[in-house]
Amino acid sequence: MNTTAHPADLGRAAAPAAAPAGTRTLRQRLVTDAPTRMFHALFALSFLGAYLTSEGEKLRALHVTLGYTMAGLLVARVLWGLFGPRHARLAPMVRKLAGVRGWFDQARRHARPDQVPRSHWALGASLAMSAALLALMAFVVPLTASGWSVYNDVGGEWLEGVHEFFGNGLLLLVLAHLGLLALGIWLRRRNLAMPMLSGRQEGAGPDLVKRPLRGVAALVLVAVLAWWTWAWLDSPKGLIPPGAITQLLQDGGSHDEDD
Repeated sequence: MNTTAHPADLGRAAAPAAAPAGTRTLRQRLVTDAPTRMFHALFALSFLGAYLTSEGEKLRALHVTLGYTMAGLLVARVLWGLFGPRHARLAPMVRKLAGVRGWFDQARRHARPDQVPRSHWALGASLAMSAALLALMAFVVPLTASGWSVYNDVGGEWLEGVHEFFGNGLLLLVLAHLGLLALGIWLRRRNLAMPMLSGRQEGAGPDLVKRPLRGVAALVLVAVLAWWTWAWLDSPKGLIPPGAITQLLQDGGSHDEDD
């Protein structure tokens, strides 16, 4: 029996199966590396925890620990943005703001705001997003510096007002960031949050990130967990004393100091 396959049969066997009728395969590109997403997630978690524990003495150690975590993550993100892979650099975000004046000039050419193309509004939302992110990063410096001064009784009580000012300012910038993200999703009809969740984004073209660098992200996570563990062990009552969370929920965001 002749068992040799005909070349045409081999070609047919190697061809991929056709997609079922009515289905659509979406192309996804890798656009954000794992370390950048880890910085983002840990920073958001630390800020949320620090803001919720900003009042009262029982959770002060946890508040300070999360504040220092934010400062450390900021330093790491800036270093990653200066010396990391090209796709994670901060310079393109800064250069993007140079187009703000051109955006306003082009918008003024239209008689009414409703005549401005959707794509131009989407570009404006992207520019505002970059500005909000850079301002958010800048606010962390005076926020943590004033927090350290208050915690160590350096500089006087007036720094408590400074610390509160930058804390509330950072909250407004976070809310602006989320609002601009929602606006961008509506204008572009695309999920702009996915790059920070999965690292991928729908669209044709090559991957912007050649390697996800999950090992670097794991090191960042281990470093933060090690810091939290050390702070927990170093605190006489722990970062979360018994009954502190219950008291926080009962207060419902009250600004009264704990005894």
